[in-house]
Amino acid sequence: MGGGGGGGGGGVRGILLDSSVILDSTSNDNETASLRSGVDYLLRKLRHSNIPTGICYAVGFPEAKVSLLEKLICEFSFERFIYNRSSIDDTVNVVSQAWENNGGSILHVVLNNFEGILPNASNFGWMNVVVNGDGDGLSKDPTGICIKKLEELPMIICELNKKSSEDNVVVGYIMKPSREADFAKRGAFPLNPTQNGLIFLPLTFDLPILSQLKKVDIIIHKATDEISSIERSNSCNSSSKIIYTTGMLELQRCIHELPDCCVIDPFDNIFPVVDRLRIQEILLGLVELKTESQCNIRGPYFLKVDNFEDVELEKRLHDAKLCLPSIVKPQVACGVADAHSMAIVFKAADFPGLNVPLPAIVQEYVDHSSTLFKFYVLGEKVFYAVKNSTPNAKILKNLSESNQFKPLLFDSLKSLPTDGNKKPSEMKEQNLDLDLVTDAANYLRSVLDLTIFGFDVVIEEGTRDHVIVDVNYLPSFKEVANDVAIPSFWDAIKMKYLLFRKRENENCV
Repeated sequence: MGGGGGGGGGGVRGILLDSSVILDSTSNDNETASLRSGVDYLLRKLRHSNIPTGICYAVGFPEAKVSLLEKLICEFSFERFIYNRSSIDDTVNVVSQAWENNGGSILHVVLNNFEGILPNASNFGWMNVVVNGDGDGLSKDPTGICIKKLEELPMIICELNKKSSEDNVVVGYIMKPSREADFAKRGAFPLNPTQNGLIFLPLTFDLPILSQLKKVDIIIHKATDEISSIERSNSCNSSSKIIYTTGMLELQRCIHELPDCCVIDPFDNIFPVVDRLRIQEILLGLVELKTESQCNIRGPYFLKVDNFEDVELEKRLHDAKLCLPSIVKPQVACGVADAHSMAIVFKAADFPGLNVPLPAIVQEYVDHSSTLFKFYVLGEKVFYAVKNSTPNAKILKNLSESNQFKPLLFDSLKSLPTDGNKKPSEMKEQNLDLDLVTDAANYLRSVLDLTIFGFDVVIEEGTRDHVIVDVNYLPSFKEVANDVAIPSFWDAIKMKYLLFRKRENENCV
């Protein structure tokens, strides 16, 4: 069944979608079938909702339409209910018994002109949701709800589930579809209340944003998914400006109208992770970190470059403690097409004409035994995973020799050069000082004021320096087991919300 079992008492215990709201009724042709507008969106949200979901249709339904419905039932792992118009009560009983009665309601979603189960469902304590009906949201009739678009159904579900407990809060979330799908598959965004009372509402630009935000207590976003462009500053003393999409700008405007809404995280807090230079400058503060470790934790040596043709570049590299090979990255870390176009440069003579966007950051290449530690910070909890990484400089040089040591160009999202001879079992963790890195994570949490972020650490051979080479916002933390990561994700959100509420109350005193 779609999304598994239900949560606590009250709220919504199941969702039954009638064929009338799934199939396009504009054509009377029984030989073909197509989906109604908004159906694909809704089914994707219900699939991992943690609320039992089913599709029903009548006996004798046209074969083409049944075929399409059965395909959807299989694809989204929903339940199937076939009813006979002469014995509808029997079908209602079957559905009611199939889904555990936890005190909640079964939502029966139908089209306004459909006569099937609609008149009978309310007699069994169900709620009929009529699509394209007159009205908006909860109607005066306690057994009926009217909505104009299928995309509104998640809002209705969240509203009903929130009422099931005074401790429940609604989290509105927005990010690109592929990222949302990855989180949802892991059970991170249920419409049913989580163990700590969170209900996740997908926000969509296809509906008025303000009306959606009025239903939520918390907003979690991946704003970097909605960057239209970045205006690079010509001044050495001013920062670049992020230009968001129209939808994200509207979201920001509406958030300003709702100061009681907790945002994870404020848009201004996101900027440092978009600017590699700003992150490098923040990492310089690690030198002040007081720890009991015998190792150092730091950022890599770096240099900002505005012009690869600079005749003083080699000297500037030397002054910045940079030697070759070095890795060259665009200053803009995300949100633009070429943000991940990078190069490993072996000779100073190859900087002129280098195909990496400017301004760029030349960063120290650390020999690290091809081992990368990916750290994830979820509130006050810190997790890590060990990954295979790029080989040491000597191996890179040997690989590049046949190419006359020309720069190694790559897209860090697609084809990071790694040591193919190194097996994961060889990646040793005994050199990792977890307490040291945890101290650094707490430092970054404080300075960045972010709730959920990640960073990459490599350990330099010889010195054992722990070097933070990358920082990013709201990572997938997919390397951490779901049964550990997802509850920690929820806890981080709830803790941020409670802290926000505490500060709001203190300001009111």
